[in-house]
Amino acid sequence: MKNLSPRHVKTEESLRLGVVSGWYSTKVSGTFVSGPHDSEADCLRRIAEINPPPAKKKMVVG
Repeated sequence: MKNLSPRHVKTEESLRLGVVSGWYSTKVSGTFVSGPHDSEADCLRRIAEINPPPAKKKMVVG
């Protein structure tokens, strides 16, 4: 999964969307992937778990 970002949903918007207020990881399209999370930091940790950074390639010298 790529390009996830944290998004805070406030109470007014949460009532309109029918979700709990909090931090959510979202796709570029706006689709919620995980949440609600208590803080932006918690949300970012979850994004890192879902979408880990690419492994560095080892350079072969010789």
